[in-house]
Amino acid sequence: MTRRSVRGAWAVLLTAVVASAATACTDDGGSPAGTVSKAASAVASAASRGGDVVASASAAAQEKLQNFKNGVNAGKDVKAGAVTDQGGRATAKITVTNSTESAKSYIVQINFRDPSGNLLDSTVVTVDDVRPGTPKDATARSNRTLAGDVTAEVGRALRH
Repeated sequence: MTRRSVRGAWAVLLTAVVASAATACTDDGGSPAGTVSKAASAVASAASRGGDVVASASAAAQEKLQNFKNGVNAGKDVKAGAVTDQGGRATAKITVTNSTESAKSYIVQINFRDPSGNLLDSTVVTVDDVRPGTPKDATARSNRTLAGDVTAEVGRALRH
């Protein structure tokens, strides 16, 4: 579990404890300990699903990269720009500059991270027919809504 999801889980758990303490004064028949236990279980379940989403996105990105036939490492040809919010999703401008002498296609894994370096999401962008020495732009878009200070980095880039 990442530090961010742990902090989020503790915040939700604290809220649940405060709420359960308030409801413990009512006459609904439930025990405060039982309410806290149910809240803790719900928090753990939610945190687990958040981690599953990131793991699923990373696995999908890796699968796409593996299916890119005859790819050559091209990380030095790709730069990720600043992250902006478009329609609730994190987006980043990706610039590919072909360092070879003929047109090439690229597949690029972009990782979105929080300020602590925790992986929030991962996506894959394809950039076709990049002419030699000529930059070509594409946009990487997160698979889900990301909030806060998010950065984009090139995880892996292949060309063929």
